[in-house]
Amino acid sequence: MKVVANGLGVHYRLEGPPAGPVVTLSHSLGANLDLWDDQVAALSSRYRVLRYDARGHGHTDVPAGSYTLDQMADDLRGLLQPLGVGATHFVGLSMGGCIGMTAAVKYPGLLRSLVLADTTSRYALQTAAMWAARIKTAETAGMEPVIEPTMDIWFTPDFRLREKTRVDRVRQMLRTTDPRGYVGAIRALADVDLTERLGEIRCPTLVLVGEHDPGTTPAMARVLAERIPGARLTILPAARHCSCVEAAAAFNDAVLGFLAEVA
Repeated sequence: MKVVANGLGVHYRLEGPPAGPVVTLSHSLGANLDLWDDQVAALSSRYRVLRYDARGHGHTDVPAGSYTLDQMADDLRGLLQPLGVGATHFVGLSMGGCIGMTAAVKYPGLLRSLVLADTTSRYALQTAAMWAARIKTAETAGMEPVIEPTMDIWFTPDFRLREKTRVDRVRQMLRTTDPRGYVGAIRALADVDLTERLGEIRCPTLVLVGEHDPGTTPAMARVLAERIPGARLTILPAARHCSCVEAAAAFNDAVLGFLAEVA
């Protein structure tokens, strides 16, 4: 389904019991709402699960130009309002986590709780060259050359060999992402600078990270857990950046246990 949110046509799915507490899922750069299939299966018997395609991704509109995390937090708020959701539990992976942190700071009270998975409040300076290279590649050659370097960051070699069908589904998400949306969102992520504002986050927070995540490392996750009041950290064994897929069972157990405490 689609709704106009913050002037943008946003594609979403809403599943689970209508009276259940709402849990919103926000995906990573280059993916779409299908990334959360394992989580919806685990959550939707008890919770009202809302997942959506971020600005420039999936079936959501692709505005021209650069995006900002403020815009993407506004998109989230704009999506919740017409759906009658005053506040939501929020699970964000990578880019989705940056959206969640921004929303928690910008709109206190909008998020009942926050799960930050494989994400960061600030990228290291040396990643600027990586972002610039990705932008150039997507703008000049499209998404295909981006796919395998991304898979190497997102999944361990063993998982890519053992779970080829699942990894191929994620490859297809990147393949079908509009390069304009991908580049617009990169510009938002490259500028993320939330570290000094993490202390403003007041909702209960769980930080998750894949043990072998090379993109947003366990060290980056520890910064979130240390600076967000009351936050705790769980490291998911044998997973890289896309832990909601590679370590789905452990990821789901951690989220369900956290939600049982706070929902």
